[in-house]
Amino acid sequence: MHAFRSALAAIQPDPRGRRWLYVPYDQLAVIGPLAEEPPERLGIVMVEDPSKAARRPYHKQKLAYVLANGRHFALEQAARGVAVRFVVAQQGIADALRAQAAALGPLRVMEPAERELRQDLEPLLAEGALRGVPHAAWLTTREDFRAACPRAPWKLDAFYRHVRTRTGVLMDGGSPIGGRWSHDADNRKPWRGSPPAPATPAFEPDDVTREVGALILERYGHHPGALDLRTLPATAADAEHLWDWAMRECLPHFGPYEDAFSSRSRTLFHTRIAPLLNLHRLLPRRVLNDVSHLDVPIASKEGFIRQILGWREFVRHVHVATDGLRDLPTHPDVSGRPPLDASGHAAPSWLDAHAPLPPAFWSGQPTGLACLDDTLQAVWQEGYSHHITRLMVLSNLATLLGVEPRALTDWFWAAYTDAYDWVVEPNVLGMGTYALGGLFTTKPYVAGSAYLDRMGDLCARCAFRPGETCPITPMYWAFLYRNADRLRRNPRVSGPVASAERRDPARRRSDEAVASIVADVLARGEAVTPAMLRVGVDAE
Repeated sequence: MHAFRSALAAIQPDPRGRRWLYVPYDQLAVIGPLAEEPPERLGIVMVEDPSKAARRPYHKQKLAYVLANGRHFALEQAARGVAVRFVVAQQGIADALRAQAAALGPLRVMEPAERELRQDLEPLLAEGALRGVPHAAWLTTREDFRAACPRAPWKLDAFYRHVRTRTGVLMDGGSPIGGRWSHDADNRKPWRGSPPAPATPAFEPDDVTREVGALILERYGHHPGALDLRTLPATAADAEHLWDWAMRECLPHFGPYEDAFSSRSRTLFHTRIAPLLNLHRLLPRRVLNDVSHLDVPIASKEGFIRQILGWREFVRHVHVATDGLRDLPTHPDVSGRPPLDASGHAAPSWLDAHAPLPPAFWSGQPTGLACLDDTLQAVWQEGYSHHITRLMVLSNLATLLGVEPRALTDWFWAAYTDAYDWVVEPNVLGMGTYALGGLFTTKPYVAGSAYLDRMGDLCARCAFRPGETCPITPMYWAFLYRNADRLRRNPRVSGPVASAERRDPARRRSDEAVASIVADVLARGEAVTPAMLRVGVDAE
């Protein structure tokens, strides 16, 4: 820590006469007391907790995001005149904060976004060592959620309309600008190379960031994923640079190509700001305001705002209202308390899926499916892939394979740089795997090879041919056979279920044989080949 400690000591203001605030690792913004009170009267406590970083096998790049941004935020606050106590926990975060409160008096803390951190801090709040204040960065309130979603099933559309009406965002009086609440129907174009996708920006790591990189390789070198400091926005200036790039290069074309994916650009026109939003290096309110006034097509503007003001806020409310999906409201699909895993995390599985996660998700070894291989490679190289490959490649294939939803959720939590419990659990358990039934999503997001071929270009690089030899379509039909009793009543999928049930018995046997072979091969950590499927189906 020499570079960081030296830099901090050189600008550290006099700490006497301060009111002290604990700043968690994901509240790296001038909000709440830091925005409301003079910096010369404030002190902040920041804690690096090695046990937290080792709690699960986090991607090295994710650890770099948290540690480098935390240290740079400490330096930025000291430069503002805020006194900083930067602590490395020896016995866990609670003991470190208890010792600081004993020396400084009770510390204020904004309510953490992560349930996991709230649980860690709960004893300190009960003891009075910490005093909670509301989190100042959310765009909506629990009253918004209750007003828009008074009972299950909870609907994003109702929540989104409510908060847009209340806030006036993209509204003309009482009507949505552009005449529609959602322009999602305009945002489903495949990308064939034009307009050209922008190159993602690079950042020059300074001594503090390089020191973080060295620490990660030394202490967490056994963790998965590559570490690339040149793609890491670590300072406030880096965050500004990334957001300027996103507004200029991405948002004009974001909407139409929002659902496309390509081997030629992993980003396309997505902004890559989610890790910074979830650390609050970029504030949602600022991002929302900037885009509201940006001169871009309404389909791009509304599509982006729906992600920030709609889905991001919505899933946070779902997570809080259900105590991290542990206590579910009464609903025809699910209610009460789902099973918990060994760590006490919710482990629902409405589709009764319990297969293990294929080893390739962790190893990155080829699976024989180009769409899956390319996405896994992107994740372990960058800790990133955009939402369609997360949903329609990774989650889709895991759901078709019958993978246990909690296992996939834990993988996402470790692998992605923007994954925290309040966002990853609803996204994967609720939307990606339909493990919560229709609690807040209307159907399983599953598809065969036709969708992947239409929205992406990876099929051209695959040994399998969509519509001919690709096993994903037979896996899709086998999924519908397997879950017909659960899905028949769902109007969003009753048609495909009926089609599945009308298929020729020989086709059904073939579909189920293909699905079984793919599941067995991937479970062994091997790659699927066309020959395997031909031989296996012939054997049936």
